[in-house]
Amino acid sequence: MYRPLKYKGRGSISNAAGRFEKQSRQDVDDGWGNQDAELPPLNSEVIIDASRSLITYNDSPDIPFDRSINPYRGCEHGCIYCYARPTHAYLGLSPGLDFESRILIKPDAASLLRQELSKPGYRCAPLALGSNTDPYQPLERQHELMRQIVEILAETGHPLSIVTKSALIERDLDLLAPMAAQGLVSVGISITTLDRSLARTLEPRASAPQRRLETLARLSEAGIPTVAMVAPVIPALNDHEMEDIVKAAHAAGAVGAEFILLRLPLEVAELFEEWLRHHFPLKADHVLSLIRQSRGGKAYDPAFHQRLRGSGVYAELIAQRFGLICRRLGLNRSPPELRTDLFRKPHPYGQTSFDFFD
Repeated sequence: MYRPLKYKGRGSISNAAGRFEKQSRQDVDDGWGNQDAELPPLNSEVIIDASRSLITYNDSPDIPFDRSINPYRGCEHGCIYCYARPTHAYLGLSPGLDFESRILIKPDAASLLRQELSKPGYRCAPLALGSNTDPYQPLERQHELMRQIVEILAETGHPLSIVTKSALIERDLDLLAPMAAQGLVSVGISITTLDRSLARTLEPRASAPQRRLETLARLSEAGIPTVAMVAPVIPALNDHEMEDIVKAAHAAGAVGAEFILLRLPLEVAELFEEWLRHHFPLKADHVLSLIRQSRGGKAYDPAFHQRLRGSGVYAELIAQRFGLICRRLGLNRSPPELRTDLFRKPHPYGQTSFDFFD
């Protein structure tokens, strides 16, 4: 019998090999053990990422930025739906449990960023942080890579946008609030559900839903423009909460809201279905049917202009509902663009200068 790997605080229930591996493996149970028993805690492993660059550029027509930074590869939050899971296959690791327990970090992220911003041909434009994995995941408490990155961006007057589902971002309010006053930062707080029970299963190591709303409120009170990211909208699982999430975020001070329909690229489709059939066996077929109806009959359609919103009757209904609640609350009025005219090249040796000779 197949035995799900139920580790407390982990999202995936398997660790299947990535798509590039020649061999696969599967855990089985001979029937004598207790399949419902939780396994011992699965500790996270930190791996050094030796990348020689930090800023990643893209020309996608679907997203509003052309460059991003991800100081971590993999994410301890363990969100089963995470579209970044397949990236671990490039490393010879599993998009399943490996993705949320074997995390690559870039300890020299700050020095790499300083070098790249100092290049003669660098053109300033808003940097996106959190576009792939969460920069404020639990490991950030120890390594503070995000803190170091924000310090450099504050020093150089460089605009940035952040997406996170972690209350840890409040630690950096002393840097972000002054930047917001200069028009240099905006923050998106991802809120998938208001149901604590569902959140514990869906995104086990992320901040609780109510805690995220509190974080959104504190950022808003500090003058930081905030957007509620209702992402992902999962058919027949959390779609009924969409209006309530937007209302709660608006009450907490959000100036905008966005939604993304569930995306299941590559290995994520199998991982999500496995999770769904284990935790919600009676709903599984209905959820999967609605997903296929919204993706041209498949688990996922990667086409530009459709991968974030989907297509078909169900996808159109979600978009109409979302647009209606935003209009009722007066959300999504065009905010000022982040400023780029304040950017100045970083000092090659950090904030230290020869001012002490003055």
